[in-house]
Amino acid sequence: MALTRRCCSAMIIEVYLLCLCFSIRSCENSINDEKPPNIILILTDDQDIELGGMTPMVKTKQLIGDAGMTFTNMFATTPLCCPSRGSILTGNYAHNTRIVNNSLSGNCSSEAWQQGPEQDTFATRVKNHGYKTFYAGKYMNQYGKKGAGGVQHVPPGWDQWHALVGNSVYYNYTLSNNGKAEIHKDDYKTDYLTDVIHTKAMEFLKTHTKLGSDPFMLTLAPPACHQPFTPAPQYASKFSSLQAPRNGSFNKAAGNAKHWLVQQPPNPMANDTIKLIDQYFRNRWRTLLSVDDMVEDIVNFLDDAKILNDTYIFYTSDNGYHLGQFSLPYDKRQPYEFDIRVPLMVRGPGIKGGTVSKQLVLTIDLAPTFVDIAGAGAPSSMDGISMKNILHGSKVDDSWRSDFLVEYDGEYQEKAYPSCPQYTNTSMVAECDYKCICEDAKNNTYTCERYRDATNDIMYCIFEDSQVLCILVCFRSSGVLQ
Repeated sequence: MALTRRCCSAMIIEVYLLCLCFSIRSCENSINDEKPPNIILILTDDQDIELGGMTPMVKTKQLIGDAGMTFTNMFATTPLCCPSRGSILTGNYAHNTRIVNNSLSGNCSSEAWQQGPEQDTFATRVKNHGYKTFYAGKYMNQYGKKGAGGVQHVPPGWDQWHALVGNSVYYNYTLSNNGKAEIHKDDYKTDYLTDVIHTKAMEFLKTHTKLGSDPFMLTLAPPACHQPFTPAPQYASKFSSLQAPRNGSFNKAAGNAKHWLVQQPPNPMANDTIKLIDQYFRNRWRTLLSVDDMVEDIVNFLDDAKILNDTYIFYTSDNGYHLGQFSLPYDKRQPYEFDIRVPLMVRGPGIKGGTVSKQLVLTIDLAPTFVDIAGAGAPSSMDGISMKNILHGSKVDDSWRSDFLVEYDGEYQEKAYPSCPQYTNTSMVAECDYKCICEDAKNNTYTCERYRDATNDIMYCIFEDSQVLCILVCFRSSGVLQ
């Protein structure tokens, strides 16, 4: 009898252990089989923070910022479109992507980029982790041109590809529709680029939610608020009484502490220059209203489809912009706040609504964050750091960065400017179209290290200059950085 009881007890224990084993495996499977979150990146073009660039985005701020986290110290590591976008895609500084400016010779969508860094982006990483990927809008300034492989070049990692050929415009352009040319003209109903991106995104979402079970990574890159600042017709008269901000360094002389390029604009600015700046300021805001509409439609659709709470939405820009700061009429490319500080708002699973983070975050942090959210872990090969713990409210230790680099290689054109007397004998400048005030030059090439903590905000810049071997400048406090 005792033996029987012992056998029964042994059998009960074995059955219990077997059931426990199956229970653990079942639990593990339920965790491993849980669908990863969807990810949406909305990447605007040249949207500043310092000049109030987020002010017109009323719906976006409500639907993403108020429902998630707003970052107050988000910076671009390069204040120009193509190198910044290369850094966003790869999570690496420009000195590692080798994209130094917007030219093909500067590696903007060059063969070297395509055969090198483009092979390892957040798109390739999340796709390898089971995501369906979609891209629509501006990619890189030289993308789709003959010297960059034409529209048939579709970068690895993208299941659906609808990229703009060349730089931002709103009408009369070509898209690469999965490697085939899609030509658009100037009819608002069918061709306004922000709305075309909007429509394609909604088509993807509607189809995917019906047919697909895989998580998706959606990247939308509208032209707003990039030059030529063409608003949709229904918004063409908005903000008619507004002027560009007159605070900070607006219409101020740069002084001897700046590179010669920033010192060369006439000061004070002429009245017609200020009038043009005000017009550009209003039109920039007007173009953003169509982006605001797109954000609203996407969020509402996700909510109706009951996947909003399973989706991260990131809203940011590639770089900032200036309009009259240090009397430079309009452009970017400078290492100051107006050109490098950009918006970042994120909503998604585990993010408490209405929170604000003062952590120092960068455009190079986006890629590792996407890969980390996708479940693949933040790649150690990337220069950027995953923001996942910050988003989820975890305490960030003292090892989080307090400094970062800002890099740029100046562009210049091969011919002189015959209409500009001061530049008739040189081919070392560029972007001199407005009143011969140049916004770039060959020796507008610099590396800056920015350091920020609770009491200090210091930037050290070394410029490459043919007349002076290098200029070492220290900018302190908000007054000069603006």
